[in-house]
Amino acid sequence: MSWLAIANCLLDKVQRFRIILMPKISVIVPCYFNEGNIPVTVPGLVANEANFPAGTEFEYVFVDDGSRDLTLQALLEARAQYPDRIKVIELVGNVGSYNAIVAGIAHATGDCMSVITADMQDPPELMVQMFDYWQQGFKLVIGNRQDREETGLAKIFAETFHWLMKHLALNNIPDGGFDFVFFDRQVADEVVKMHERNSNVFYLMVWLGYTYINIPYVRRKREIGKSRWTLQKKIKLFIDSLLSFSYFPIRAISVVGLLLGVVALVYGLYIIGLKVFDPHGPAGWTTLMVVVLFVSAFQMIALGVIGEYVWRGLDASRSRPLYVVKNKYGIGSENNKLY
Repeated sequence: MSWLAIANCLLDKVQRFRIILMPKISVIVPCYFNEGNIPVTVPGLVANEANFPAGTEFEYVFVDDGSRDLTLQALLEARAQYPDRIKVIELVGNVGSYNAIVAGIAHATGDCMSVITADMQDPPELMVQMFDYWQQGFKLVIGNRQDREETGLAKIFAETFHWLMKHLALNNIPDGGFDFVFFDRQVADEVVKMHERNSNVFYLMVWLGYTYINIPYVRRKREIGKSRWTLQKKIKLFIDSLLSFSYFPIRAISVVGLLLGVVALVYGLYIIGLKVFDPHGPAGWTTLMVVVLFVSAFQMIALGVIGEYVWRGLDASRSRPLYVVKNKYGIGSENNKLY
């Protein structure tokens, strides 16, 4: 065995030994119009450190996703209070929470990481149990929503969305949906490396194929501020998630097209039969127009679905950055600003 191989082996053992004794946890928090949440969220996360084993190191990577309120100011005030723990990334514009999460992952330095929302709807104390599973060797731990304190259309939409995704795209995701995860550095590196566009970063983690364990919990009701998760963003997320992980829409078009072809053939034979046996029969204008309009509508829908796939391919081929970093606070300048 060469000296280089021996050195690499020793370095690997030292690294594993350091992780076992003094692991570093990076907590990534995407922020968008959260100026009222930050003064509550930061102390809550810091207080939660007491539940972890002694020697565990923490860093909190807050990503301001183009907020136009005082979120950045609140984050900088929190950083002034905890300069050794808090890092802040200010993005040039709003790129969506999932791209903001990728930005946080790319700048995090922990041995393991967690993603949690800034509104504290997900219980940070659950992170302790997630950390225990990570120490047991699980690369991915998911906190899935067994139920939620929210009511009305928001709850119905969320439950429908996750049910459809589970049955049409990824059948190995847990029930109830999730966006509270704890994962290994290896998973983080793979997610950043994929540079996936118009997708769902949490589903990507499951898609990678690592064995995961899920912990059910009840999601809390938002107490501070107003959610910016609009219906338009929800619909886009559903389309992005479905098209990223499923060929169902294309296959559905093929099946419906085949069925329409069979119906058209039968109807054509029927029309020919009428013409042969009853040349003076009704012209069938109404029936003809209904068929034409129905088939035309299906063709437009089919073109729209195909267009969604084509547009995503074009968007990926441009290789534009997922986000642009405007300023970084508490983070070295060795990271590029374009991703």
